[in-house]
Amino acid sequence: MSVDFFKGRKLVIATMHGKEQVMAPVLERELGVSIVIGSDINTDQLGTFSGEIERTLDPLEAAREKCRLAGGQYNCSLAIASEGSFGPHPAMHFVPADDEIVLLLDLEHNLEFKARELSTETNFNGALLTTWREVTDFARAAHFPSHALIVRKDKEDIQFMTKGITSHDLLEEKVTHLLGAYGQVYIETDMRAMHNPLRMQVIERATTKLAKLVNTACPACNTPGFSVVDVRVGLPREACGAPTGSTHAHVYGCQRCEHRDVHLFPHGKQTESPMFCNWCNP
Repeated sequence: MSVDFFKGRKLVIATMHGKEQVMAPVLERELGVSIVIGSDINTDQLGTFSGEIERTLDPLEAAREKCRLAGGQYNCSLAIASEGSFGPHPAMHFVPADDEIVLLLDLEHNLEFKARELSTETNFNGALLTTWREVTDFARAAHFPSHALIVRKDKEDIQFMTKGITSHDLLEEKVTHLLGAYGQVYIETDMRAMHNPLRMQVIERATTKLAKLVNTACPACNTPGFSVVDVRVGLPREACGAPTGSTHAHVYGCQRCEHRDVHLFPHGKQTESPMFCNWCNP
């Protein structure tokens, strides 16, 4: 199977939020596919950021379901989707992060390819406010109006909610009404891709990662997507040779023939500093 076996095939992008703007150019250039825009796939049925519909699937399974829906509706054996999650960075808990998964399904060959991009380059935020000055300060920090806002009565409200606000006049109108009626307004960043250029950039980087993975062939059977399937720790300390918790090797694998290659010292160093030694620094 040639690594360019995608070339000329139709690939549907499952999105109703304009993600094809950044995904399609990468996929056409790197994979040689013919893009179909699945804009009438109702991906919101799987859950919304703003809470009208609960998100019950984990991000990877949600992306799979989007691909299945799009592949079936458009009669395409190739389908791609992304799914984003927003919250505290897993290592820097006080920093907000955008965690994007991009998934490509080859339904003809029963292959799955996925890439992830975790980024702190996000405006993700929300706050309950009581004055117009607080609102304008929030909007400025959220990159409004190039990045849209959502306003509602409180964090859980879905009745008095306006999404996709990119106009100063509309923002003032909605906020003034809610402040007058309830003395408060909950304002948040609209994280839908077409309203959030920062998120679009993260999706583009994740798509580029995915294309690079797909274009890496198995050395045994030439199937696309030869990638890291395991990480082995135990890089030795430079003085005593004792194993540390640092990465010693990456194991690459093929999802078709199960061929494995071990790549030693993937970070370019063969020993670790004494400060990471499990024996000298228990």
